[in-house]
Amino acid sequence: MGQNNQSPDIVEMDMLRPRESVAGYAVCPGNYEQNGSQALGYGGAVNFTIHSSGATAVELLLFHRHEQEPYAVIPFPKNYHVGDVWSMVVFGLDITKFEYAYRVDGPWDPDKGLLFDRRHVLLDIYAKAVTGQRIWGEHQGGDGVYHARVVRHSFDHFDHPQAEMPMEDLIIYELHVRGFTMGANSGVRCPGTFAGLREKIPYLKWLGITAVELMPIFEFDEMMALRNYEGNLLMDYWGYNTVSYFAPNSAYASCGEYNREGSELHDLIRDLHEAGIQVILDVVFNHTAEGNEDGSFINFKGFDNNVYYMLDPEGHYYNFSGCGNTVNCNHPVVQEMIVECLHYWRINYHIDGFRFDLASILGRNEDGSPMEHPPLLQRLAKDPLLSDVKLIAEAWDAGGMYQVGSFPAWGHWAEWNGKYRDDMRDFLKGDYWAAPEAAKRMIGSPDLYSSDPSEQGRSPHGYLGYNSSVNFITCHDGFTLYDLYAYNEKHNEVNGWNNTDGANDNRSWNCGTEGPTLDPKIAALRLQMMKNAMAVLMMSRGTPMFYAGDEFCNTQFGNNNGYCQDNEISWLNWNYCDRNRAMLEFTRDVIAFRKAHDCIRRDLAPARCGFPNMSVHAGTPWNALVTKETKAFYVVYAGYDEKLGEDDIVCVAINVFWEPVEITLPDLPDGRSWHLVVSTGGEETGMAWKRVSMRPRTTAILTAEKY
Repeated sequence: MGQNNQSPDIVEMDMLRPRESVAGYAVCPGNYEQNGSQALGYGGAVNFTIHSSGATAVELLLFHRHEQEPYAVIPFPKNYHVGDVWSMVVFGLDITKFEYAYRVDGPWDPDKGLLFDRRHVLLDIYAKAVTGQRIWGEHQGGDGVYHARVVRHSFDHFDHPQAEMPMEDLIIYELHVRGFTMGANSGVRCPGTFAGLREKIPYLKWLGITAVELMPIFEFDEMMALRNYEGNLLMDYWGYNTVSYFAPNSAYASCGEYNREGSELHDLIRDLHEAGIQVILDVVFNHTAEGNEDGSFINFKGFDNNVYYMLDPEGHYYNFSGCGNTVNCNHPVVQEMIVECLHYWRINYHIDGFRFDLASILGRNEDGSPMEHPPLLQRLAKDPLLSDVKLIAEAWDAGGMYQVGSFPAWGHWAEWNGKYRDDMRDFLKGDYWAAPEAAKRMIGSPDLYSSDPSEQGRSPHGYLGYNSSVNFITCHDGFTLYDLYAYNEKHNEVNGWNNTDGANDNRSWNCGTEGPTLDPKIAALRLQMMKNAMAVLMMSRGTPMFYAGDEFCNTQFGNNNGYCQDNEISWLNWNYCDRNRAMLEFTRDVIAFRKAHDCIRRDLAPARCGFPNMSVHAGTPWNALVTKETKAFYVVYAGYDEKLGEDDIVCVAINVFWEPVEITLPDLPDGRSWHLVVSTGGEETGMAWKRVSMRPRTTAILTAEKY
């Protein structure tokens, strides 16, 4: 028997050699298991791989930068086709000097969902960088304009610290990368970019944020559906129409990153981690930018329309997303794409978590029907590379599925708790008859999230280190916190749809007048209402999340659907930091208070005094019967804190009524008394009596302190 003394690398290099010439380029069969493009670092070799179940021919197109006509068209040889995969290595290429795309031929039969047409120039589904999008607002859009670049990553992962913390310890801050610093008063050198956000890290750390949830940063075309309304340019500002799932939005980079796309984003993530802040990406796997039958051919339609999209028997698109098409998430090929995408962002960017837009779609079968045990959701929950990643579901879709409290969790998935938002908005604005629901929301929604550690189990208390309920009162979709108490009605006229867009169920209260006011009493009441909301959010069991700018009363002037507004409506006004300093410092204080008391966030060892971990009191000690007549109640958190070496006992009391309400606090062990530490009603802090008269519409936080 002979011996092969060559190293595997040498053997691989020996195999990587030109086999034939196609269109003037030396080529050989590629790596069929490597999707997308990859520079191989040998003889200018680049591997190109695509897959398609219906393609009969595939051509690789090479373009000079900024040109729409290819300078080279290289057909894949027929024998470079294994199963549904086409793979080819092309030699003699300089990745800094070309862009690429594909043409795919095959059957055209729309009734069967087959839309192969070699006239369409298709973007690589696995492209790591998309060209033509570099300058915000200057891309023309349309078919055939999307090209890809070959990216060479040079990120140093070994010295990249990871901010590790359990779900219940997060303070999630949702923000839009552009809008966060685009305002003229943001005070950053690179407004509207990853670098601009990076400049604001000291502010986030000062505020106490431990996780940022970034609205979509995958490549999208902001010029999609561009329109002019009354002199204002309206565009796809939010970015919930994905063009490429593997490519960061190049318009969010402050400078060109030719073939190093993602470097600025990587630096941002590294610095956030060094500041103890995790990074969660808002991902949109429920639909794409290609729209319905009238939409563009960007990639998925041309590669395998009937694989990537849910189609009815006539070949039309199901629209459970409300955006024209629905991704066929539980098809095995699409599953693989989604899993590979999440792996890519986890491995190459060290992303800490993903929030899945309209996640109920991920649980629909290929015919659109809901699945009892969706394989994709289970696979993500059990995936080894994602085992320590936060998975957060927006547990509903536009097709009528609403799964808050019933989303298949498998001990891993958490949920945006839409019922927390709705019930707390009702209660906090004065609908005291919502007290029974509000009390349950405050203690982690045990009616929604059982503590059964089953395969699909979930828990408000952090089963397997995860906390199922992400509590929020505001997010990008809806009123800001200030607008919640400044407007009774939405004011979306500038969106150009006659104020028909956006939610009508806002559960808001303008405190006496609609919109801006010079009345000091109304202004003071609005501030008090905002403080109530922020205090209750931070004092609720679960993971708190709020929208950027809420901490300093940012307004969208009553617009509750700013998806198309790339202007002062959506950009943060940083002048409010000084103007509304009281709210800003209050937010910082209640965040710090939550962090300082573990008993709020999780069950500790049983308290030595005998108090349970959590208890609800309907205005009098140990009366847990909160009814529709309850105008004020309080929650007590207690546990033995080993770090303190003693019991930690915290009480939060809420009076949403428009008149004073008296409450009676529980007796404390000898040597302790109740101390008021936070009040939204202006009461002086310090020792409190057992019987407390709460001022109208106020929240109080008390601790049990030694004499």
